[in-house]
Amino acid sequence: MTETILEAVDARGVATLTLNRPDRHNAFDDALIADLTAALHRLGDEPGIRAVVLASRGRSFSAGADLDWMRRIARQSPDANRADAAGLARLMHTLDRLPKPTLALVQGAAYGGGVGLVACCDVAIASERASFCLSEVKLGLTPATISPYVVNAIGPRWARRLFQTAELVPAARAREIGLVHEVVAEEELTAAGAAVLQAALQGAPGAQADAKDLVFLCEGRPIDADLMGETGRRIALRRASAEGQEGIAAFLEKRPPAWRQD
Repeated sequence: MTETILEAVDARGVATLTLNRPDRHNAFDDALIADLTAALHRLGDEPGIRAVVLASRGRSFSAGADLDWMRRIARQSPDANRADAAGLARLMHTLDRLPKPTLALVQGAAYGGGVGLVACCDVAIASERASFCLSEVKLGLTPATISPYVVNAIGPRWARRLFQTAELVPAARAREIGLVHEVVAEEELTAAGAAVLQAALQGAPGAQADAKDLVFLCEGRPIDADLMGETGRRIALRRASAEGQEGIAAFLEKRPPAWRQD
């Protein structure tokens, strides 16, 4: 049986997870969801992993949910149906909150849940050939489990339009609305990803995890005394941490910090 996820880790600690159902346009089924969630949990807990890249084999990035799987699940009991949906929700949350830098390399079409994966990554780079579609309403469905991440990425105004129209969004428009950060020629996708990774690997691993958590702390909150107090507490802890002390010392001594491999 073909593995649903291909995993590779290079000497720098960059892990690449490649969706491997090209004959099904890398659509989700229960096996792919379980395998990807497990891989992300494991990589998130491994100190030697510095970053995680999400990629796909074939012409499509991901067609979202496999419709044969969805039809099968819909015929099960309500409890089984809800439990299955919770699995996809856990996958998205796990990717969104992974305590490592994450990068999506989108080489082709992303539909439904595939758009959710892109929205959950810290950085998303698309090829000019890529396209995006929140197609659920055309099937009588809604983009429920991915909606928090898509709304955070593109804002409620664009989400209201695209959730209703299910129109195809070309790569250039996806960049304009904030779903992806860069659009490059297909043959330049790997190089563009390598440049982002090179920058990410300059940072301290613990500081990067804490910096990502700052975004979740601040989003949607008023800048009040509680938030100012919490952010002050966090920078004080960082300054006193081993990473903080090493980073400051390395800068003053004009040498690379211990976490850099160059």
